[in-house]
Amino acid sequence: MLGPVILAASRSDKMRRFVSAAPGTKQVVSRFIAGETVEQVIPIVKETVAKGLEVTLDVVGEDITTREQAYAARDAYMELIEHLEDLGLGAKAEMSVKLSMFGQSLEGGHELALSNIRPVVEAAASIGTTVTLDAEDHTTLDSMFAIHEELRKDYPQTGCVIQAYLFRTEDDARRLAEAGSRVRLVKGAYKEPATVAYQSKAEIDKAYVRILKILMEGEGYPMIGSHDPRLIAVTQELARRAGRKLDEYEFQMLYGIRSDEHVRLAAEGHRMRVYTAYGTDWYGYFMRRLAEKPANLLFFVRSMITKG
Repeated sequence: MLGPVILAASRSDKMRRFVSAAPGTKQVVSRFIAGETVEQVIPIVKETVAKGLEVTLDVVGEDITTREQAYAARDAYMELIEHLEDLGLGAKAEMSVKLSMFGQSLEGGHELALSNIRPVVEAAASIGTTVTLDAEDHTTLDSMFAIHEELRKDYPQTGCVIQAYLFRTEDDARRLAEAGSRVRLVKGAYKEPATVAYQSKAEIDKAYVRILKILMEGEGYPMIGSHDPRLIAVTQELARRAGRKLDEYEFQMLYGIRSDEHVRLAAEGHRMRVYTAYGTDWYGYFMRRLAEKPANLLFFVRSMITKG
């Protein structure tokens, strides 16, 4: 299995330097990363929305080692919000954040991340949009959920992400599937031990369906993060059984992956949101995209050979 190997490489400084210098990297990275600056990504946001789609924007970067970097991450999102306000898109353009980028792993990181994310959530609400807290490795989740709960006291539209491959997630889903909640369900893209997570694709897919059923039968707003045609079909069937209208859940897919499917689902009347990442610190995000699908890795290797 190449996936675990690639995920391990996503934490390697040596591999980071090698991949960054590889001749084919820029071409492949541009497939998954919409740009390096907010000025570069805004035209893509406009184009995406014009197709009848919605977006969630992620300023990539997780390897924060200083408080100054955490403050800079906060400021990058505040700059993004200023640009979104000028566009007047409302909830068609929301944001996704990783709390590690806001200093969660530093000393006193829980309080630091909360203090950094709060003004971003407040500013997002002021322009009619919201923020979703991305899930990271399992050691960070208790902090993430606690911050999510705290933010929802004043900003109940704040969303969070749960990962189907973790054993704990069915219980998390039951707790979160309440009125007013927004929950994105993904399979999971971090290297996790067998003590906390399912390891086989079959087990993960089964867990995904069980959790999806909990969310669909709950009172919250499910956000289905998957490109898997089978899971998309299952989602539609579970939504039908639960009596949900098309605007009572949404699909979410990554920028650069199955773009035709984005448009098809939107044309059928579904809410379809494109997870759009941008920024200069793209390595960790990029490596997880390679790990998720062998075809992405093959595309990368071919590009390296072609450009070599």
